[in-house]
Amino acid sequence: MTEMMTAIAIEGGKGPAEALKPVEIPRPTPKEGQILIRVQAAGINRPDIIQRLGFYPPPPGSPETMGLEVAGEVVVGAGRWKAGDKVCALLGGGGYAEYAVCDSRHALPIPGGLGFTEAAALPETVFTVYANVFEHGALRSGETLLLHGATSGIGTTAIQMAKAFGAKVIATARGAEKAATARSLGADVAVDTTLEAFAEVAKREGGCDVVLDMVGGDYFAGDLEALKTGGRIVFIASLGGGEVMLPIGRLMQKRAAVTGSTLRPRDADEKARLAAAVEKLVWPWIEAGKVKPQVDKTFPLAEAAKAHARLESGSHVGKIVLTVN
Repeated sequence: MTEMMTAIAIEGGKGPAEALKPVEIPRPTPKEGQILIRVQAAGINRPDIIQRLGFYPPPPGSPETMGLEVAGEVVVGAGRWKAGDKVCALLGGGGYAEYAVCDSRHALPIPGGLGFTEAAALPETVFTVYANVFEHGALRSGETLLLHGATSGIGTTAIQMAKAFGAKVIATARGAEKAATARSLGADVAVDTTLEAFAEVAKREGGCDVVLDMVGGDYFAGDLEALKTGGRIVFIASLGGGEVMLPIGRLMQKRAAVTGSTLRPRDADEKARLAAAVEKLVWPWIEAGKVKPQVDKTFPLAEAAKAHARLESGSHVGKIVLTVN
């Protein structure tokens, strides 16, 4: 190993996709309880874009460089890991690089049958879906999940995880092609929101128990109408607007719960708890082929700017991944 490595930095501290540039920085040194990973692939996530624009600083102690999930080979082990182990890991930052460090408890074995590229698309997405759909949303087998953004990384994963768990899935997408993709991934009903009102479709289907919403804005009214009595709405983003009108009377009539969460700021022990839960519940689904990461396109590390532009275009289906080594 050299003392320096290539990583992606934001020129000027914030800016458009073109501000992402490869730079040489010191290779990180793992602290007690951390592992050092030689990164083979790194997942791209929408929070990375928000950070690049200057609105989502890394948690205290995390690298300033971006990247919330990686897959690679352990170089310096700790905890259950030894040098040579192949892992994927959830990071607080620093994944767009040749090497990355993380709490040893936040790494998981690469599921059988997957390569580094597919494995790098798992941690941030699977942890997010598990925490929000299965914990905050308390989805149960036999219930109905309504999710928006069906062909995003979160959406493609949530469809498959909910189906593996025995739930019915109603998924929304913009355009017939994306709706068809949602059905191919297992959605029982796919709504092209350019043609139909998702709330009306959901009500025809008997309503939903849980809504996973990354849109916000005027989608909230439809979420509430689509909800069964006692249902739960979970927000994980607000791409369509960060403020909603809340009809309290309707909320009371539905006995509804509205919640939401972020993943990155959670403390190390909480992320370790989530990692253990995900490995127990979701990893067997992946190894059985019930959940398969959908990789839209890969880009070399040096072309991180193009990867961000692809994500911002909205034309992707599934995850975009940087290949590193």
